[in-house]
Order: sequence, then C-alpha cells, then structure tokens
Amino acid sequence: MAQPTPCLRRTRHDRRPHPMTTLRRSARALIEDYALIGDMQTAALVCPDGSMDWLCLPRFDSAAAFAGLLGTDQHGFWRLAPAVPAGATAPPADRRRYQGETLIVESEWDTATGTVRVLDFMPPREGHAPQVIRIVEGVSGTVEMKSTMSPRFGYGSRLPWIYDEGERTAAVSGPDSLWLDTPVPGAEKDGVVQHAFTVRAGACVAFALSWQPSHAPAPEVPDAEAALALTRRFWEEWVQQLVYDGPYRDAVVRSLITLKALTHASTGGIVAAPTASLPEEIGGVRNWDYRYVWLRDAAVTLSALLRTGYRDEAAAWRQWLLRTLGGDPHNLQIMYRLDGRRDMPERELGWLPGYEGSSPVRVGNEAVDQLQLDVPGEVIETLTLAHEHGVARCENTESLILKLVDYVRDHWTKPDDGIWEVRGGRRHFTHSKIMCWVAVDRAVRLAEQGVFGGDVHELVRLRDEIHAQVCEQAYDPVRNTFTQSYGSKELDASLLLLPHTGFLPADDPRVVGTVDAVRRELAPDGVLVHRYPTAGRNVGLDGLPGGEGAFLLCSFWLVDALALTGRLTEAEKLFEQLLTLRSDLGLLAEEYDPVTGRHLGNYPQAYSMLGLANSAVLLSELRKAAAVPVMAA
Repeated sequence: MAQPTPCLRRTRHDRRPHPMTTLRRSARALIEDYALIGDMQTAALVCPDGSMDWLCLPRFDSAAAFAGLLGTDQHGFWRLAPAVPAGATAPPADRRRYQGETLIVESEWDTATGTVRVLDFMPPREGHAPQVIRIVEGVSGTVEMKSTMSPRFGYGSRLPWIYDEGERTAAVSGPDSLWLDTPVPGAEKDGVVQHAFTVRAGACVAFALSWQPSHAPAPEVPDAEAALALTRRFWEEWVQQLVYDGPYRDAVVRSLITLKALTHASTGGIVAAPTASLPEEIGGVRNWDYRYVWLRDAAVTLSALLRTGYRDEAAAWRQWLLRTLGGDPHNLQIMYRLDGRRDMPERELGWLPGYEGSSPVRVGNEAVDQLQLDVPGEVIETLTLAHEHGVARCENTESLILKLVDYVRDHWTKPDDGIWEVRGGRRHFTHSKIMCWVAVDRAVRLAEQGVFGGDVHELVRLRDEIHAQVCEQAYDPVRNTFTQSYGSKELDASLLLLPHTGFLPADDPRVVGTVDAVRRELAPDGVLVHRYPTAGRNVGLDGLPGGEGAFLLCSFWLVDALALTGRLTEAEKLFEQLLTLRSDLGLLAEEYDPVTGRHLGNYPQAYSMLGLANSAVLLSELRKAAAVPVMAA
C-alpha cells in the first residue's frame, strides 16, 4: 500500500472564508479556533478576539444566553478585549493557551501602548450559582479595554430587561437572570452593557457573570481570585490521577480534561458535545444537537477515562444509568437528557441563520426514537471494563446486564438504524450485529469470572448463533472483507472496530482484509476516514442531501486497527499525522474537511477526543509489549 499523504493542519492565515461568511461578523472564529471553558455542568466557547459566542445556562442542554455562534451579534455574545476604534474589527489575541493542565484559558494581546492578559474560566460549582469569570491582567504599559455584553435568552430570541441593582447589573427574561459584577462603571443601551476602562502593568480587573432563576434572590458576589485558585487546584488535582505515561502525554491530558468537562457533575451524565447545530458541511443541513447523553458515546468516553486511571466518573455514570433505565431496559432509548428524562423533541430555530449560513438550526434530536442495536454492547463492555479496573461491585448493575442481554436476545435478528443514525430506512447493519455479539460475549466473561450467576451455556449458545450468522451473511469472500450490512457491497468505517471487539482474532485474514478494504475505499488519502461511501451521491445514507467531512473518530479507529493487526509503526505514523489536526489548544471537532483544512460538526466532540486518548494508550501498551523479549519456556 502506498504511504499516506501527509495531512497537515493549515494555519489560521491560510484558510479561505466560505462565501456565506458575510452572514456573520468578519472576526467570528472558525469552529476550531474556539476555546472551551466549563464547570462540568455547562460550557462556553470563547473565540480568539475575546468574544464568548456560546453559553447555555444553567446546564449543557439549557437554552443559550449567548448564541452568536449560530447567528450574529444580535443573538448574544460577550466580548472582552482591547478597545478598537468604532467600526473596526477586534483583532485576535497574539498568544493563547490553557494554563498548565487546567481548563483556564489565557489570552494575551500586544497593543501599541502595552500588553494585556485575559483569563477565562468557570469555577466548579460548590453550592454556588453557575459562574463565568474573566480576569484582566496588565502585563506591561497601559491598555484601553472594553467589555461588551449582549445577553439574549432563548437562543438569541429574547431581549432581557437590564437594570442596575446597586453596583451590580442584572439582566432578566422569563425564568432566567444574569448578574454581572465588576468594579468598573458601565452603561446599558438597547440591551447591550458596556464597560470601558484602562488596565496598567500589575493591575487586575475582574468580571464575574452569575446565573440565577429570576424568582430567586440575587446570587452572592463571586470572589474572582478565590475562584481562580479553586479552579486551578481542581484541575491540577484531577490530572494527578492519570496513570498514562506514554510519549503523547500532553495530547492525552488535554483530551481527558475535555472529556471531564463534558461530564455533568450533578447527575453523572456525559454529553456528546457542548454545542448544537454546528454543521457537518458548511452551508449544509446536517446540523444536529449533541447536548445529550448518548449511551454509546458516554460508554466509550468512560472507556478512555478508565484506561487512564479514572474510576469516579464510571461509578457516577453507572448510577446515572441505573436511575435512567430503572427496571425497564426493554424500553431502551439510545439517548437521554442529563437528568435521565426521555423527551427531547427536535425543532428548528428559524430566527437563527446558522453557523456561516448553515441551516436549519436544530435543537432537540428526533434520533432518540431510533433502534440502534449496538448500544447494549457498548454499555455492557464498559461496565465490564469498570469491573476489571476495580470499580466496586454492584448487584443492581449485574441485574441490569442480564436484562440488557435479554434485550439483545429479543432484538438482535431485527434490522436497525445503525451507529450512524441513518434516517433512510433500517438495515441489518454488520456493526450492530457484532456489538450484539459483544454484549453477550462480555456477559459470558463476567459469568465465568463469577460476577453473577446465569445460564452460561445458554449465553454461549446465543453468542455462537450471532457469530455464525454474521460470518455467513456479512462477509464478502470475493473481496475478502466484511460489508456494511447483510447483502450489501458497501463498506463502513465501523468495521474498523473488528480487531478491537475480539469477534475474530486480529490476525485473521478476514479482519486484515476488512481493515485494508476500508482504508482503501473510505480513506482516499490513507489518513482521513469517511464513515461510509459518499462519492457520487446526491443523498447520503442518512437520507439527507449534501456531503460531510471525514469523521475523526474513524481515523483513530484506523490507527487502532493497524496497530492490532501488526502494523504498529504505520499506526504510530498515522496517529502523529492526526495530532497535527488539533486546534492550537489541542481540541478536535467531530469532522474534518481535507479540502479546506477546517473542522466541522459539533465542538469539541467527545468521540474525537476519546479516540485520541484510546489510541495513545493502545500504542503505548503495544510498543512496550514489543520491547519486552519473549522468555523461553
């Protein structure tokens, strides 16, 4: 096979704007240029010019108070940056980074009169209201600064009542209120709050924004410096639990911090991404809301955390799972809200033009009603992994696993909507069948370990029945590859998981042939893998028009598949190429466009970040194993 073409990330200055960019102010960032901050209950995105363009309060799945990301400034934002002349575009920061191993963003601007630094963060909630804190520090000289805050509740649809309450500024609309605290005098006009001030070397000015239900008393005034110390200490102590010691530590730490930021501390749920409706194609219609708990996404997120030393998140999610599914896993959904509620009706927000004109803007997700038979497999595999990594035994979990196996027994012969949530009709997807096999296989493993009682012989019989059918109906002997679904000729990137599942030995010719076929047909450059064939289609597998980028998780699956099938050096080279696609802050969106060099889809995406972490761990383990000589018998 020809060596992969190097796939290097284009710099910010090399990128060409999409023609629809005129719908947004010229300085609004590309998807990958946003920084993530969060408090493990919600998150905000801040672009390099100091504008906070996305913030949902009080939870990930709440309506946004700043929704400029999906529209224009009139839909809500908060910019804090050096002042510029009226009508001028705010420049991006000259330097930006996360402070150490934390979720505190540090941005610096060099101006003609001096240098200024802004720290953006959200302190973990410890009984207080949700808070966004922005601290301005004078580094040298003097710099004229300006804060412009324009809250618009209801995803940019509601203009709040803004008034002063002593030295505080309040913005109220319906059930929501925001409280802005700063020592700088400000003024409000037409729903926009502005503060102009000068910061000198060594000086510090803090802005703190708190959310509170509008009927409740005003929240306490935050202590910005104490909150900064608390936030820094929290992240540094959390990172200390890491057991990974391989060569990609910095990339792994940033990935794990991002995954932790997507957990919901109050309930144990884990969202797939903190954003909604960022497009999979600029100007396209594949714009989905990912601020919910997909059982699959949460399970594989926990696999990355467990493999790197984190158990508390698995224990919390297991309790979330037990509460959510209750005693009735036969009514299994593929996703739930953060608190376990089952309803998330999909609707379009017609007043928002969408990111770079990508419409419709959707919130909610009607895929909730789909049948995806791979889900019990991912859930049981992660519960098995949790047990094997020392998470305390739980009898209720054992009962849940057996009920999920019963669900597989009752449903595995049916066609389903598959891992990619197709909206164009159900099929007998090969990956779904293999994951049904995984569900039963892991249950057999736990039963053989004495974790729970059960009819092992019956479980083995069911496992063997699934295995035989998949090998008979999903394998193409002429091309030496498994196919996307029974009887189809098309391939699917999910087949790259074959060597990971243990469905067949990794060195089985059918597995190697499948990996090679998927790479040949779905990764034209040998690096970036598409989920399924799209060339020449006017309508995709999901029944929608247009295209999409390469799915980044699938490229990490290719890394793992190459490594597990004996091509470790090639896998390491591919992994290092993928690392170049990360943003300057080490983040990844859901997809990547190899033509424009841009990130696409919701951001940052748990799938992409966990794929990076899992691949790094696997490569390190296999490299260590390869370096250990085999002892003579």
